Amino acid sequence: MSRQELLREIIERELKMFVSVRNEGGMADCQKLPDSFRLMREITFCVQSDAVLESYLQDLVQAEAEGRNLMTEKYARMDNRIPRLKTNENIGEIVAAESRWRADLSREFPHIVLADGQAGFSRYLACELETWSDRTLAAYALLVEEAQEQRRNLARERYECLMERLGFGSLAEYERALREERHA
Repeated sequence: MSRQELLREIIERELKMFVSVRNEGGMADCQKLPDSFRLMREITFCVQSDAVLESYLQDLVQAEAEGRNLMTEKYARMDNRIPRLKTNENIGEIVAAESRWRADLSREFPHIVLADGQAGFSRYLACELETWSDRTLAAYALLVEEAQEQRRNLARERYECLMERLGFGSLAEYERALREERHA
């Protein structure tokens, strides 16, 4: 399976879970926007290694076989409706690194990456990672370690991918345009 096919398979399996999440008051507005979901998940996964993606696809297949909805579990955790799903030291290490990268990005591009979203980002990521297998978490932790050694910022790479997909050019170009717009 090519990388694009792997990404598509993961995102479509996640989308199926996402639209099946039952919310109080019915379907959430975001559940009615499948293309937005696909784009955001593509951006989330664009920097992941093939090892992470392949392992995570196995997680999704296994969850489906067990009748689990990983999206329901993630959102239930975020709302403190269910207890912690797992304890794994890689979760804290990944969240810490990703949060540092996001904070660095927020300082450099404050009009694009808002600083006030930091706590929500960290909680969202931690709750999502609790639904991942230990095997997938280990692969992600290895990616984070390698990125740190190479002085890469995975958050920046994701945002650069997003800017490209949305046709805004680079982060620097879009930040400059937003700054000029707000000061005009």
